[in-house]
Amino acid sequence: PRGNSVFSRRVHSVIILMRNFFAFKFFPEKNGLTKNLLATSSNQHHRLANLKIIPVIDILGSLAVHAVRGERNQYKPLKGVLCASSDPLDVASTFKKLGFAELYTADLDAILENQPNLGLIKQITESTGLKLMVDAGVTDLKRAKALLANHASQIIIGTETLRSTAFVEEAVRSLGSDCVVVSLDLKNSLVLGHFATNLPEPLDLLKEFQKMGVAQVIVLDLARVGSHEGVDVPFLKTVLESLDLEVFVGGGVRNLADLKELETLGVSGVLLATALHSGKLTIDELKHVELGLKWAV
Repeated sequence: PRGNSVFSRRVHSVIILMRNFFAFKFFPEKNGLTKNLLATSSNQHHRLANLKIIPVIDILGSLAVHAVRGERNQYKPLKGVLCASSDPLDVASTFKKLGFAELYTADLDAILENQPNLGLIKQITESTGLKLMVDAGVTDLKRAKALLANHASQIIIGTETLRSTAFVEEAVRSLGSDCVVVSLDLKNSLVLGHFATNLPEPLDLLKEFQKMGVAQVIVLDLARVGSHEGVDVPFLKTVLESLDLEVFVGGGVRNLADLKELETLGVSGVLLATALHSGKLTIDELKHVELGLKWAV
Protein backbone atom coordinates (compact mmCIF):
# COMPACT_ATOMS: atom_id res chain seq x y z
CA PRO A 1 0.00 0.00 0.00
CA ARG A 2 1.10 3.60 -0.64
CA GLY A 3 1.08 4.49 3.09
CA ASN A 4 3.42 1.62 3.91
CA SER A 5 5.74 2.68 1.09
CA VAL A 6 6.01 6.24 2.41
CA PHE A 7 6.57 4.95 5.91
CA SER A 8 9.31 2.60 4.70
CA ARG A 9 11.09 5.38 2.85
CA ARG A 10 10.99 7.59 5.95
CA VAL A 11 12.38 4.82 8.13
CA HIS A 12 15.08 4.17 5.55
CA SER A 13 16.00 7.88 5.51
CA VAL A 14 16.25 7.98 9.29
CA ILE A 15 18.47 4.91 9.28
CA ILE A 16 20.79 6.47 6.69
CA LEU A 17 20.98 9.73 8.67
CA MET A 18 21.78 7.85 11.89
CA ARG A 19 24.40 5.73 10.12
CA ASN A 20 26.06 8.79 8.62
CA PHE A 21 26.00 10.62 11.94
CA PHE A 22 27.73 7.82 13.80
CA ALA A 23 30.19 7.22 10.96
CA PHE A 24 31.05 10.92 10.89
CA LYS A 25 31.32 11.22 14.66
CA PHE A 26 33.18 8.08 15.58
CA PHE A 27 34.99 6.88 12.44
CA PRO A 28 35.80 9.96 10.35
CA GLU A 29 39.24 8.72 9.36
CA LYS A 30 37.78 5.53 7.89
CA ASN A 31 34.87 7.06 6.09
CA GLY A 32 34.84 9.19 2.95
CA LEU A 33 31.85 11.05 4.33
CA THR A 34 34.01 13.52 6.26
CA LYS A 35 35.91 14.58 3.18
CA ASN A 36 32.73 14.90 1.12
CA LEU A 37 30.96 16.98 3.73
CA LEU A 38 33.95 19.28 4.16
CA ALA A 39 34.27 19.68 0.41
CA THR A 40 30.60 20.60 0.13
CA SER A 41 30.93 23.08 2.99
CA SER A 42 34.01 24.59 1.37
CA ASN A 43 32.19 25.08 -1.92
CA GLN A 44 29.26 26.76 -0.21
CA HIS A 45 31.28 28.99 2.10
CA HIS A 46 34.92 29.74 1.29
CA ARG A 47 37.15 29.49 4.32
CA LEU A 48 40.75 30.67 4.59
CA ALA A 49 41.47 28.89 7.84
CA ASN A 50 45.15 28.44 7.01
CA LEU A 51 45.92 32.07 6.23
CA LYS A 52 46.97 34.29 9.11
CA ILE A 53 45.95 37.94 8.94
CA ILE A 54 48.21 40.35 10.82
CA PRO A 55 47.40 44.07 10.90
CA VAL A 56 50.25 46.56 10.64
CA ILE A 57 51.27 49.69 12.48
CA ASP A 58 54.13 51.78 11.08
CA ILE A 59 55.55 54.13 13.73
CA LEU A 60 57.42 57.31 12.82
CA GLY A 61 57.93 60.23 15.19
CA SER A 62 56.16 58.03 17.78
CA LEU A 63 52.97 58.27 15.69
CA ALA A 64 51.19 55.71 13.56
CA VAL A 65 51.75 56.72 9.94
CA HIS A 66 50.41 55.75 6.53
CA ALA A 67 53.19 54.03 4.62
CA VAL A 68 53.19 54.37 0.84
CA ARG A 69 55.78 52.82 -1.51
CA GLY A 70 58.62 53.17 1.00
CA GLU A 71 58.83 56.95 0.47
CA ARG A 72 59.28 57.61 4.16
CA ASN A 73 59.86 61.34 3.90
CA GLN A 74 56.31 61.51 2.56
CA TYR A 75 54.65 59.46 5.31
CA LYS A 76 51.79 61.26 7.08
CA PRO A 77 50.02 60.55 10.38
CA LEU A 78 47.50 57.79 9.91
CA LYS A 79 43.93 58.77 9.09
CA GLY A 80 41.87 55.64 8.66
CA VAL A 81 38.32 54.40 8.82
CA LEU A 82 39.07 52.07 11.73
CA CYS A 83 40.53 54.59 14.17
CA ALA A 84 40.38 58.39 14.24
CA SER A 85 43.63 58.63 16.22
CA SER A 86 47.22 58.31 15.04
CA ASP A 87 48.37 57.33 18.53
CA PRO A 88 49.87 53.81 18.09
CA LEU A 89 48.29 52.65 21.35
CA ASP A 90 44.82 53.73 20.18
CA VAL A 91 45.31 52.02 16.83
CA ALA A 92 46.55 48.83 18.51
CA SER A 93 43.60 48.90 20.92
CA THR A 94 41.24 49.18 17.96
CA PHE A 95 42.72 46.09 16.35
CA LYS A 96 42.38 44.26 19.65
CA LYS A 97 38.68 45.21 19.88
CA LEU A 98 38.15 44.00 16.33
CA GLY A 99 39.31 40.53 17.33
CA PHE A 100 42.94 40.42 16.25
CA ALA A 101 45.50 38.87 18.57
CA GLU A 102 48.73 39.72 16.79
CA LEU A 103 50.27 42.87 15.35
CA TYR A 104 53.19 43.67 13.08
CA THR A 105 55.00 46.86 14.07
CA ALA A 106 57.62 48.63 11.99
CA ASP A 107 59.49 51.03 14.27
CA LEU A 108 60.77 53.49 11.67
CA ASP A 109 62.32 55.67 14.37
CA ALA A 110 64.60 52.74 15.15
CA ILE A 111 65.18 51.81 11.51
CA LEU A 112 65.96 55.35 10.32
CA GLU A 113 67.30 57.15 13.39
CA ASN A 114 68.40 54.32 15.68
CA GLN A 115 65.89 55.53 18.28
CA PRO A 116 63.72 52.52 19.16
CA ASN A 117 60.35 53.10 20.82
CA LEU A 118 60.92 50.41 23.45
CA GLY A 119 58.61 52.03 25.98
CA LEU A 120 55.82 52.27 23.43
CA ILE A 121 56.25 48.63 22.43
CA LYS A 122 55.97 47.60 26.06
CA GLN A 123 52.95 49.85 26.63
CA ILE A 124 51.10 48.38 23.65
CA THR A 125 51.67 44.78 24.75
CA GLU A 126 50.80 45.46 28.40
CA SER A 127 47.69 47.49 27.57
CA THR A 128 46.26 45.32 24.81
CA GLY A 129 47.67 41.84 25.34
CA LEU A 130 48.49 41.69 21.64
CA LYS A 131 51.44 39.66 20.42
CA LEU A 132 53.89 41.95 18.64
CA MET A 133 56.30 41.02 15.90
CA VAL A 134 58.60 44.03 15.72
CA ASP A 135 60.97 45.33 13.09
CA ALA A 136 63.16 47.86 14.91
CA GLY A 137 66.31 47.80 12.84
CA VAL A 138 67.77 44.83 14.70
CA THR A 139 71.43 44.34 13.81
CA ASP A 140 72.77 42.85 17.05
CA LEU A 141 71.68 40.69 19.96
CA LYS A 142 71.59 43.66 22.33
CA ARG A 143 68.74 45.31 20.39
CA ALA A 144 66.99 41.98 19.90
CA LYS A 145 67.07 41.13 23.60
CA ALA A 146 65.92 44.65 24.52
CA LEU A 147 62.83 44.18 22.33
CA LEU A 148 62.07 40.80 23.87
CA ALA A 149 62.56 42.28 27.36
CA ASN A 150 59.92 44.85 26.46
CA HIS A 151 57.48 42.09 25.55
CA ALA A 152 57.89 41.80 21.79
CA SER A 153 56.88 38.22 20.95
CA GLN A 154 59.10 38.02 17.87
CA ILE A 155 61.92 40.15 16.54
CA ILE A 156 62.23 40.85 12.84
CA ILE A 157 65.61 41.07 11.18
CA GLY A 158 65.15 43.09 8.00
CA THR A 159 67.65 42.88 5.19
CA GLU A 160 67.33 46.65 4.78
CA THR A 161 69.30 47.24 7.96
CA LEU A 162 71.24 43.98 8.08
CA ARG A 163 75.00 44.55 8.19
CA SER A 164 76.01 40.91 7.89
CA THR A 165 74.05 37.79 7.03
CA ALA A 166 76.12 35.99 9.69
CA PHE A 167 74.09 37.83 12.33
CA VAL A 168 70.97 35.97 11.22
CA GLU A 169 72.57 32.65 12.10
CA GLU A 170 73.80 34.07 15.41
CA ALA A 171 70.31 35.32 16.29
CA VAL A 172 68.63 32.01 15.45
CA ARG A 173 71.21 30.09 17.47
CA SER A 174 70.89 32.43 20.46
CA LEU A 175 67.15 33.20 20.47
CA GLY A 176 65.61 30.29 18.62
CA SER A 177 63.85 30.05 15.25
CA ASP A 178 60.44 30.72 16.86
CA CYS A 179 61.62 34.14 18.03
CA VAL A 180 63.39 35.27 14.86
CA VAL A 181 61.63 36.27 11.65
CA VAL A 182 63.67 37.48 8.68
CA SER A 183 62.18 40.12 6.42
CA LEU A 184 63.31 39.99 2.81
CA ASP A 185 63.04 43.72 2.12
CA LEU A 186 62.61 44.46 -1.56
CA LYS A 187 62.01 47.52 -3.68
CA ASN A 188 60.89 46.90 -7.23
CA SER A 189 61.91 43.27 -6.74
CA LEU A 190 65.51 44.13 -5.76
CA VAL A 191 66.92 43.30 -2.33
CA LEU A 192 67.40 46.22 0.03
CA GLY A 193 70.45 45.93 2.25
CA HIS A 194 74.10 46.61 2.87
CA PHE A 195 76.06 43.83 1.24
CA ALA A 196 79.82 43.69 0.87
CA THR A 197 79.60 41.78 -2.40
CA ASN A 198 77.23 42.10 -5.33
CA LEU A 199 73.54 42.48 -4.61
CA PRO A 200 72.22 38.96 -3.97
CA GLU A 201 69.33 37.43 -5.83
CA PRO A 202 66.26 37.34 -3.54
CA LEU A 203 65.74 33.59 -3.85
CA ASP A 204 69.42 32.83 -3.24
CA LEU A 205 69.35 34.95 -0.09
CA LEU A 206 66.30 33.12 1.23
CA LYS A 207 68.01 29.79 0.57
CA GLU A 208 70.98 31.00 2.60
CA PHE A 209 68.72 32.02 5.48
CA GLN A 210 66.99 28.63 5.45
CA LYS A 211 70.35 26.88 5.77
CA MET A 212 71.00 29.06 8.84
CA GLY A 213 67.92 27.66 10.56
CA VAL A 214 65.43 30.41 9.74
CA ALA A 215 61.87 29.04 9.73
CA GLN A 216 59.77 32.15 9.06
CA VAL A 217 60.28 34.91 6.51
CA ILE A 218 58.41 37.98 5.38
CA VAL A 219 58.52 38.95 1.72
CA LEU A 220 58.03 42.71 1.81
CA ASP A 221 58.22 44.79 -1.36
CA LEU A 222 58.25 48.40 -0.18
CA ALA A 223 57.40 49.67 -3.66
CA ARG A 224 54.07 47.86 -3.37
CA VAL A 225 53.22 49.03 0.16
CA GLY A 226 50.11 51.20 0.11
CA SER A 227 49.91 50.91 -3.67
CA HIS A 228 46.81 48.71 -4.12
CA GLU A 229 48.73 47.09 -6.99
CA GLY A 230 48.72 43.51 -5.80
CA VAL A 231 51.61 41.24 -4.88
CA ASP A 232 54.29 39.54 -6.96
CA VAL A 233 52.57 36.18 -7.31
CA PRO A 234 55.12 34.56 -9.67
CA PHE A 235 57.98 35.27 -7.24
CA LEU A 236 55.99 34.03 -4.25
CA LYS A 237 55.12 30.85 -6.13
CA THR A 238 58.80 30.26 -6.84
CA VAL A 239 59.71 30.83 -3.19
CA LEU A 240 57.05 28.45 -1.92
CA GLU A 241 58.00 25.76 -4.43
CA SER A 242 61.75 26.08 -3.75
CA LEU A 243 61.92 26.43 0.02
CA ASP A 244 60.51 24.90 3.18
CA LEU A 245 59.66 28.12 5.02
CA GLU A 246 56.64 29.80 6.54
CA VAL A 247 56.15 32.74 4.21
CA PHE A 248 54.38 35.95 5.18
CA VAL A 249 53.62 38.63 2.61
CA GLY A 250 53.50 42.40 2.96
CA GLY A 251 52.79 45.12 0.46
CA GLY A 252 50.15 45.44 -2.26
CA VAL A 253 47.33 43.22 -0.98
CA ARG A 254 44.07 44.74 -2.23
CA ASN A 255 41.06 42.57 -1.54
CA LEU A 256 39.61 39.15 -0.74
CA ALA A 257 40.55 37.83 -4.17
CA ASP A 258 44.21 38.51 -3.36
CA LEU A 259 43.88 36.77 -0.01
CA LYS A 260 42.26 33.72 -1.57
CA GLU A 261 45.00 33.50 -4.18
CA LEU A 262 47.71 33.76 -1.53
CA GLU A 263 46.03 31.10 0.59
CA THR A 264 45.86 28.81 -2.43
CA LEU A 265 49.57 29.33 -3.08
CA GLY A 266 50.38 28.22 0.45
CA VAL A 267 51.30 31.55 2.01
CA SER A 268 51.22 31.36 5.82
CA GLY A 269 50.16 34.92 6.55
CA VAL A 270 49.53 38.40 5.21
CA LEU A 271 50.46 41.77 6.69
CA LEU A 272 47.64 44.24 6.11
CA ALA A 273 47.77 48.00 6.52
CA THR A 274 46.36 50.26 3.79
CA ALA A 275 43.68 47.78 2.72
CA LEU A 276 42.28 47.81 6.26
CA HIS A 277 42.81 51.47 7.14
CA SER A 278 41.29 52.65 3.85
CA GLY A 279 38.26 50.38 4.11
CA LYS A 280 39.07 48.61 0.83
CA LEU A 281 39.02 45.40 2.82
CA THR A 282 36.53 45.41 5.68
CA ILE A 283 36.42 43.47 8.91
CA ASP A 284 32.97 42.19 7.92
CA GLU A 285 34.46 40.72 4.74
CA LEU A 286 37.18 38.98 6.74
CA LYS A 287 34.62 37.58 9.15
CA HIS A 288 32.44 36.41 6.27
CA VAL A 289 35.18 34.04 5.14
CA GLU A 290 36.10 33.25 8.75
CA LEU A 291 39.47 34.83 8.14
CA GLY A 292 41.65 35.55 11.12
CA LEU A 293 39.07 34.29 13.60
CA LYS A 294 41.35 31.39 14.46
CA TRP A 295 43.68 33.93 16.10
CA ALA A 296 41.01 36.06 17.72
CA VAL A 297 40.83 36.12 21.51
